[in-house]
Amino acid sequence: MSLSVFYRGSKVRFRIRLSRRRFFSFVGIAAFVGLATWQPWQYQGIDPTLAQNKITEEQKKLVLQEQALKELKEDTQKRLGAMTVYLGELRAQMRRLDALGERLAGVANLDNGEFNFNQELPIGGPEIEVAELPHSSGTDVISEIEDMLSQISDKQKQLSLLESVMMNHQLTNDAYIAGRPISDGWLSSQYGVRKDPFNGTPAMHKGLDFASYNEEVKIIATGAGVVTWAGDRYGYGMLVEIDHGGGLKTRYGHNDKLSVSVGDVVTRGQQIAEMGSSGRSTGPHVHYEVLRNGRQIDPNQFVYRKADSQ
Repeated sequence: MSLSVFYRGSKVRFRIRLSRRRFFSFVGIAAFVGLATWQPWQYQGIDPTLAQNKITEEQKKLVLQEQALKELKEDTQKRLGAMTVYLGELRAQMRRLDALGERLAGVANLDNGEFNFNQELPIGGPEIEVAELPHSSGTDVISEIEDMLSQISDKQKQLSLLESVMMNHQLTNDAYIAGRPISDGWLSSQYGVRKDPFNGTPAMHKGLDFASYNEEVKIIATGAGVVTWAGDRYGYGMLVEIDHGGGLKTRYGHNDKLSVSVGDVVTRGQQIAEMGSSGRSTGPHVHYEVLRNGRQIDPNQFVYRKADSQ
């Protein structure tokens, strides 16, 4: 086999004659040069620098995810610990309520089983699948437990008051309001419209003022009841408020020292404070109010009636 190439130009003429051997030699040389330039054995798909950057980013993401999981685990453990504490408090509160209930049931002679605190309540109902249970987060559960603790605490106080009333007092008979709220002194200001002692303008005075210059004058309850306020109150200074039931309350303001606390059960004639001049006051006295269903009424009708009237 032979290959002849002729070229004839205006000024140049040449002729190449290739044998088979030379032709394959030229082809082999051209193929070698092409392979050496292209280098197909090397992987050209991904830039090593770009790949390293992507790997680094993924590593950073993994680190952040690991930190987030650790924080979630710690937060969950804290919430579980808090829930365990709350459950312990609930159990303690329930034991106290059971004890109070048993004592009250004994005092009231309740023996029909409704207030038997040593037995479980008979209850029942269809079985509920797990998928049907309400979904709530740990925060919701803790919030509900806190609300339950607060409610149980309030109920416990109410039961304690009821127990005290049932065992030691007879509020139904003694809640009759009568007499003056001081051990010594005189009436210094009536109920009704008067000139305000601070600005001189007409103002409604919703109580009676009893004053005295003697030291350590006792402020006494005018009827039996439960103390619902014992502390500072705007305008009243150091105030004691007593709930006598039946919508009646009495207030004793501007005291110096208080002898009772919220939740105490008091009887008529019991000392509840010492006369003072705290709050909006011009001198030692007690501001005495009687409220019916939350509204102040004229206390005179109660001050001047006999304590033994029923």
